[in-house]
Amino acid sequence: MSKKIEESVMQLVAPVAAQLGYEVVDVEYLKKKNEDSELIIYIDKEGGIDLDDCEACSVAIDPIIDEADPIEEAYILCVSSPGIDRPLKRPQDFEKQMGQKVDVKLYEKLDGKKEFTAVLKGYTPEMITLETIKKQTVEIPAEKIVVIRPHIEF
Repeated sequence: MSKKIEESVMQLVAPVAAQLGYEVVDVEYLKKKNEDSELIIYIDKEGGIDLDDCEACSVAIDPIIDEADPIEEAYILCVSSPGIDRPLKRPQDFEKQMGQKVDVKLYEKLDGKKEFTAVLKGYTPEMITLETIKKQTVEIPAEKIVVIRPHIEF
């Protein structure tokens, strides 16, 4: 049900956000027990997002979501920046990270490890191609990957 809500909300708010100059990069619906659920809309634009951007987008999309009423129970609407370490989910996320280091977490061990950092060399919805520090090419089926995020150097 959460996926259906997320897809419905994405279709409702993406065009409105685009008119304001924002890209909706993700929608997340977190259903909670004994407290209001959360509907989180992640937006981005060239140069990044600040609090004023989040407020402007929230004001614009809130009435549209209320009118369509895709969520039956009470919820809190949050509009947020996806952050610099947002997971890669869409093809364009992978395209932007091509040739860059990524952090990968797997469901099961590969060469004795479930987490590692490598350079993203290729992407299809079924397969991710990486180059390790030792310059070895590794292909990982997408269903074996828990999450891929941009690698952040501190």
